[in-house]
Amino acid sequence: MRIYAPETGILRALAGTGIGLVMDVPNENLTAMASSPPFAAAWVKANVQPYSSSSGVSFRYIAVGNEVVDSEGQKNILPAMKNLAGALAASGIGIKVSTALRFDAITNTFPPSNGVFSDPSFMGPVAAYLASTGAPLLVNVYPYFAYVDNPRDIQLGYATFQPGTTVRDDGNGLVYTNLFDAMVDSIYAALEDAGTPGVGVVVSESGWPSAGGFAATAENARRYNQGLIGHVGGGTPKKAGPLETYVFAMFNENQKTGLETEKHFGLFNPDKSPAYSISF
Repeated sequence: MRIYAPETGILRALAGTGIGLVMDVPNENLTAMASSPPFAAAWVKANVQPYSSSSGVSFRYIAVGNEVVDSEGQKNILPAMKNLAGALAASGIGIKVSTALRFDAITNTFPPSNGVFSDPSFMGPVAAYLASTGAPLLVNVYPYFAYVDNPRDIQLGYATFQPGTTVRDDGNGLVYTNLFDAMVDSIYAALEDAGTPGVGVVVSESGWPSAGGFAATAENARRYNQGLIGHVGGGTPKKAGPLETYVFAMFNENQKTGLETEKHFGLFNPDKSPAYSISF
C-alpha cells in the first residue's frame, strides 16, 4: 500500500503483516529536508526507525514528494532525496529513495517511443541519481485523464482494457492494445532518452473515478481497475515482467476539494462498503 505521510496508527497497524509500504515525505517537508541533513536525520528517527526494525514494517520505498510541479519545489527534490538517503544509511536502514511524478513530467508520449522528459534539467539529474542507487522511478499513470482530454481520438475501450483496439508504434513496431501500456512505455522511452535505461518504473497511482464527471461510472471504474489488476503481472510490450502498480485509491474521499471526480476514485466508500465489485 501507499501512504502520503507518516501516520502512526497506520504504521502500527502494518507491523508484522508483511504488507509492502510506500511512504511519502510530504511536499511541505521538502524545503527543510533539502536544506538540512539534521532535519532528514530527525525525520528518519521519528518516522522510520521505530517501525523498520522492532515492529517490522516492510518499507518498499520512500517517495520524496508527490507530483511536485512548481520549479522551485522541484529544485528541492534531488537534494532532499540525497539527504534522506544519507540519513537512512547512517541509521543502517536499507530503504530505496525515489520521488513520485505526475505523468505530464513526460511529453511527446505518442507514439510511446518518442517519450522524453518535459524538463530534462530537472529529471536528468534525478534519473541519474536513481540509476546510481538502483531505485525505481515512481510515476502516477492515469489513462482516465488522457481519455477525458481527448475522447475524439482515444477509444473508451482502449482506455479501460477492453478488447478491440490496436495501435502500432511506427517508431519501433510495437503494438498496443490498451492506453496504460502506451503511457508506461513512454516513461521507459524518456528514461532511455535521459541516458538511464536501467532505471525501473513503479506505477505509484492509477485508477478511474466511479462518479462525478465525464465517463466516471462505476462500470467504467470496475472495468479499468479489474483490467489493471489482471494486466500488470505481464508488463508492457516494451518491458515484459511484473509491473509494480498501486491502485488509487482505497477509499472515496468525500471531503476532498477540487473536481467532483476527485472524491470518487475509491474502491470503498467512507463507511467501508464497496464502491463497486472488484476482485484481487
